[in-house]
Amino acid sequence: MKMRSIDLFRSVRSYFPAIATIVISVLLVFAIYFTELDLQWTTFLAGLLVASILAEASRTSRSEWMLMRRTAQFSSLKDKLERMTRLREQDKKNLVAAMARLHLMDEAIPTMIALIDSGGRCRYHNRAFRNWLNLAPDRINDRLLRDILGSGLYAKFATAVRQSLDGQAVNYEQTYTMPNGTVYRLSVEHIPQLDEKSEVTGFYMLANDLTGRDDVRAATGGEAAWAGTVPDVAASAAMQNGQADQDLFVDSLNEQISGEEDASKRILAAIENSEFSLFCQLIVPLKTGSGEPEHYEILIRLKEEEQNMMPPGAFFPLAEKYGLMPHLDRWVVQHILQRLSVQNQHGTHQQDSIFFINVAKATIRDPEFPVFLATILQEYGVAGGVLCFEVSDAELSSASEAVAEFVRQVRRCNCHVALSGFGRNGVSFDLIRGFQVDFFKIDGSIIFDILRDPVALAKVVAIDRVAKKIGVKTIAEMVESEEAIAKLREAGTDFAQGFGISRPQPFIE
Repeated sequence: MKMRSIDLFRSVRSYFPAIATIVISVLLVFAIYFTELDLQWTTFLAGLLVASILAEASRTSRSEWMLMRRTAQFSSLKDKLERMTRLREQDKKNLVAAMARLHLMDEAIPTMIALIDSGGRCRYHNRAFRNWLNLAPDRINDRLLRDILGSGLYAKFATAVRQSLDGQAVNYEQTYTMPNGTVYRLSVEHIPQLDEKSEVTGFYMLANDLTGRDDVRAATGGEAAWAGTVPDVAASAAMQNGQADQDLFVDSLNEQISGEEDASKRILAAIENSEFSLFCQLIVPLKTGSGEPEHYEILIRLKEEEQNMMPPGAFFPLAEKYGLMPHLDRWVVQHILQRLSVQNQHGTHQQDSIFFINVAKATIRDPEFPVFLATILQEYGVAGGVLCFEVSDAELSSASEAVAEFVRQVRRCNCHVALSGFGRNGVSFDLIRGFQVDFFKIDGSIIFDILRDPVALAKVVAIDRVAKKIGVKTIAEMVESEEAIAKLREAGTDFAQGFGISRPQPFIE
């Protein structure tokens, strides 16, 4: 009750001067009327009226002054808020730019990085981590670390994972044998991630590849069997350490494949005895309703005794070293045409589909290859238009005259030509003048960045725009997600291939 009285008093207090003025004015009128202009009462009441009017004027003036003061304060606060808002927006832009630069650094550094949450799921990973596991992003993101690594490999990490989720920083080195037989020696560090309450929400896993040839021998018990373990490790070292390590890789593979036997004879025997398998990866059109058929890139694998597949990089260096790549390329062409001929007889071949074949630089320089190509096409009765030979951007830059002659020869057989790795070392439109190319295969290193790097996307758009002006179709390599497919479709790219489209499948009749 008391509180209500206080609130009521506060609400009517500001009206007191006005009420007093009105009451005094009424009393003055009555005094004048009933006292017949009694000077004493009139003077008294007039004085009160004047005092009331002055009090009301003072109150009004003070109210106006307070209003002006509050208005000035509000305007100052408004200006300050606007400045703070602008600074905050600028900070957000700077943060986004900094995060983009940090992400680019994450993707470029060789250290494998993954963020594992308290539930054991991977919330972030970089390119090195993905390449180490040879998995597409959708096979890693938001998946349990146990499922990503596999139960056997995860068992070696399990203790360190539990310690990290308990808040401990962990460092260790260990040698691992991957499911495909590749051997790695890794230096691994786990850094716990804490929230504002210092509670563990997960940990960062950082791994560096320390693999050396001795690690591989120790893991395989001495001289490694022909299982593709050393080639993967040595190939990685070759990319980092240059030609000396590349020679070491070839020599090591030579020892694995043949021991005392001549390695060139072993590879040649594998070609003659058809100890290879052909795989194909789908190349799909991106434009809805374009009427374009699906195409395929041909891949080759070497069979092992247990019918497991050996990575292609393991035998290519030896074949190149001993000049056997033209023989291998001939084997690929012959077996594709043989199977297409059978498919044509059974009516199962998809019309207008093109099969893309990577040709080695030795094949490009082989003057007998075009003769072989014309003969084999006639032998199997298959049109040359089903084949498209891929020439690398680097090969075009280093030997443009040899490439130009090769292109002229294969086009006489009505075969197509594609320039692969296009844009990797700068746009090469000037180099293709003088001979016709049917496809530009935009390098995967560019395609991989189009979702986060406007420069990469602009490069794709520019390549596609010029390609269309000269009548060349574009194919995006290493497409790994639906988001990338949508972005390439917006950019006008004609075709796409990669794990986001299809993984390689056996090329069968």
